Parts: sequence; structure tokens; C-alpha cells
Amino acid sequence: MITQEVVAATPREGKFNKNAARRVRVSGRIPAVVYGAQEPSVAVEVDPKQILRILHSESGHNSIFDLEIGDARAKAMIVDWQYEPIKGSLMHIDMKRIALDKVIRVEVPIQLVGIPVGVKTQGGILDQVLREVEIECLPTDIPGHIDIDVSELAFGDVLRVSDLPHGGKLKFLTDENSTVAHIVAIKEEVVATPEAEAAAAAAAPAEPEVVKKGKQETAEAAPAAPAKK
Repeated sequence: MITQEVVAATPREGKFNKNAARRVRVSGRIPAVVYGAQEPSVAVEVDPKQILRILHSESGHNSIFDLEIGDARAKAMIVDWQYEPIKGSLMHIDMKRIALDKVIRVEVPIQLVGIPVGVKTQGGILDQVLREVEIECLPTDIPGHIDIDVSELAFGDVLRVSDLPHGGKLKFLTDENSTVAHIVAIKEEVVATPEAEAAAAAAAPAEPEVVKKGKQETAEAAPAAPAKK
């Protein structure tokens, strides 16, 4: 999905090490790398708030936006990003230049629609095994998500990639037999009563006496350490 965002990136100069990246983040920007379209990779810095706005949009990292680096302008998308593990702040991103007339491979979220009959009338739980599917298409044909109606899904039924709506513009690369979702049973937790615990303790076999004796004999038979001179 093409957005109206225009990301203005500033080229980075000097050393590209941890200290340099830290200085970029302290200034309120984040380091990034741009590559693709048979052009050299460029180290840049961008506004993290703008990048988060793109990542949190409906099309997420599949959003295609205008990237400006000086006087150069190109279509681009975010292909990788890193968060700080404790604070959760954005630390670094990779962007790729996109040619609108060439197919690309992307992963698109799968969105399940409806309440399955296996949940409504059979007391099961809907388990979504696969949340994204890899497709190949032109950048302008990338969907924000792929919807599938699961209302008729019951116990014993398995929704597979082959059941997803296949349009002429999309080529599915994920294995067609891969499970997308199915209905599973609710596992009931068995709470042991005091009577049951007492019965289980009484039924437990006693430790054989020979084992105890063997341990004692082994300990007793162990040779004493020689006295130090």
C-alpha cells in the first residue's frame, strides 16, 4: 500500500560504530541503512516518530513511502527494524528502494473473520497457527491483510493456505498445505481433593529396603582417606 508519507533522511558520515549510533539516538534520531534498486547502500538517520507512525499504520512495514536523501527521491519500504529490549524504543531500521514495476516478496498478515461453529456450539477454541503468509506481487498490489471467513470451521476442520482467497495479482509462496487455523478442545484442569491425595499417597509403593541398604552399605564400605603425614 502506497502512503503519502515523505521520509526525509540525512546521510551519516564518519565511523559507523556503536558510539556513533548512540550519538544519533541521543540527538533524537535513529540510524538507518538504505539499499536496493542496484544502487549503493547509504547510511542515514531518520525521525523515529515518523517511522513508528508507518510501522503502526494499517499496512505496517509493507507501506511504501517516498524517501528523500538530499536531492534524490525514491519509493521505499521498511524491511527490518530493531527495538531496545528494555525501554522498547526504536533503535535502527533497514529500508529498501522499491521499483513499482517489479514484483517483490512480502509477508502479509492473515485476518480471521467471524466466530467458528466449533466455538459457538461445540465449546472449542480457535487456534490460529499461521499469522502471516508470504506472497509475491507488484508493490502497488500489496494488500494490508488477507481476510478469510472461519464461521463454518468446526472440530476436525483445518483451514489451510490453499483455502485463503487467491487473487490473480497475488502469487502465494507459503506451502499451500500449511495450517492457518483449526479448532482445539479446552483442556480442563483437574483439581485434586484431599481424599484423592490421601488415596494416591497410600497407593504409592514404598521404597525397596534393598535400595536403602545398598546405599548404606556403599557408604559404609567406602575406604577411609589415608591420613596425612
